[in-house]
Amino acid sequence: MRIDRWLWAVRIYKTRTLATDACRAGHVRVNGVSAKAASLVRRGDVVTIRSGGLDRILEVVEPLEHRVAAALAVQAFVDRSPVRPSREAPAPFERERGAGRPTKRDRRVLDRLRGP
Repeated sequence: MRIDRWLWAVRIYKTRTLATDACRAGHVRVNGVSAKAASLVRRGDVVTIRSGGLDRILEVVEPLEHRVAAALAVQAFVDRSPVRPSREAPAPFERERGAGRPTKRDRRVLDRLRGP
């Protein structure tokens, strides 16, 4: 089973073209080795996907040939990804209510906190 087709079938990527592009860009690894789109994936393989600055680690339970319903797709892999950090963490920078427009320095601090 091709890795790009499997990633599309289990709904990791919306289209097979996006899955292929991710493989070409080096964002997909199979058992620790960078994978080409035509790389084969088998039961028990560990697939690592770099997306949005985070790694997603999936263990293949069933290599699917065709795209299936979301409920069935979840059963085709085991997600071994580390827990993502909470987005609700309090911001280290707070402005007083009614302090007016942010200064240039404040704006730079806010931009740095938001990231790229």
